[in-house]
Amino acid sequence: MQTITLNNGVEIPALGLGVFQTPAEETRSAVTAALESGYRHIDTAAAYGNEREVGEAVAASDLDRSEVFIETKIWISDYGYDQTLHSFDKSAGKLGVDQIDLLILHQALPSEFEKTIAAYKALERLLADGKVRAIGVSNFMVDHLTQLLGTATVVPAVNQIEVHPYFQQREVQAFGAERGIVTQAWSPIGGITFYREGEHTSTLQDPVIVAIAEAHAKSPAQVMLRWHLQQGRSVIPKSTKAHRIAENVDVFDFELSGDQLAAVDGLDTGKRGGPEPEAVTLGAFGRDIPEA
Repeated sequence: MQTITLNNGVEIPALGLGVFQTPAEETRSAVTAALESGYRHIDTAAAYGNEREVGEAVAASDLDRSEVFIETKIWISDYGYDQTLHSFDKSAGKLGVDQIDLLILHQALPSEFEKTIAAYKALERLLADGKVRAIGVSNFMVDHLTQLLGTATVVPAVNQIEVHPYFQQREVQAFGAERGIVTQAWSPIGGITFYREGEHTSTLQDPVIVAIAEAHAKSPAQVMLRWHLQQGRSVIPKSTKAHRIAENVDVFDFELSGDQLAAVDGLDTGKRGGPEPEAVTLGAFGRDIPEA
């Protein structure tokens, strides 16, 4: 498993299993299959409602806790200094761990950014206290990162954002790279959209990607994951099917050429699949995160 060294020296497995929208009852088996297939990085979130099942699967495995990198996210409803400290307790309790490897803010809260700042200050405190090994953000655009860096004492280690061949967010990636912030791609094979504007074809059926896959005797999904990894991104593909989970991690035995990387780069449509970051408000997206 390839690793990426974060800006504080912590190593993160470059490829992990994402469990977004994975029902709680399916999460345990998906994580178990991932660990059996060689994954050592699991990404979850308080808002997903499946942290407990992630923790149960890790605990039930034959692996030592130190061998599995666990990442989770604070939801906007728990922003604020004291609220975020308590949110750590809720997540750690559900996961059944004393320390979380990477804890990130799930969204910027542009309309109440002072709560975002306070939440990040709490992450800095948790890092200083050794309760987390690294901290970061998710779905932060350049203006959000700029505001945050104006007050932060710790540069985020990771910015988890939507990146796939049809939506690449190069400006955000470049801004982060210049400051030592690793881009972590959610929906790395375009599952949030699975179509191109006007064509209604999935990234998995894109002729450019399919041709590259055939040249390497790999699947289109494996080509997309390899594209991310060769460009230095962390990836967290999601699946609940054991054979797909195993396929997604089998991407370390081939390389894309410079021309092939450029061909995938050329597929960017600029069309976001997820919500616009500026539209994320407590009124629209707030939800209570249950206690542990």
